[in-house]
Amino acid sequence: MKYSRLTKEQFEELHQEFINFLASQSITADEWTEIKQQKPEVAEQELDVFSDLVWEGVLNQAKYIEHISPQQMHLFYAMEEHMHVIAVQLKNAIDLTTRDGYNWLRENLMDENVEFLQAKKAYTEDKNLDKFTLIQQGGIISKGDLYKFFDKLIN
Repeated sequence: MKYSRLTKEQFEELHQEFINFLASQSITADEWTEIKQQKPEVAEQELDVFSDLVWEGVLNQAKYIEHISPQQMHLFYAMEEHMHVIAVQLKNAIDLTTRDGYNWLRENLMDENVEFLQAKKAYTEDKNLDKFTLIQQGGIISKGDLYKFFDKLIN
């Protein structure tokens, strides 16, 4: 398995897609029930293959990933050849993960306690795995509004 297995909730949300996936392999509902009962290891493999297919599709579409921690905000833009990252770092005790902290940042962007950094992050041999790693580390896929805002602000 390349990524991680989808959660039970994610499988429930993708129920119809999973049925279509099984149908594409000529596995009927009755055959799936039989596989789960008599060959659980095969069922596990099917779940893993489907999970990887879903992740691959999601990661192919992911252009922006945000990772916000109490003192830092990392905003990634997945370009074709590399990722561009904008980092916002606080030098004070304000917590960006709270509403008050985020509001403080909005009102104090030019404060001496706010530092902006930019970098180019090269991909490894697997661009989607790089994105997945960021998500596993706490990043979330976004529409890029924060990235675009800060990109305009500092560039």
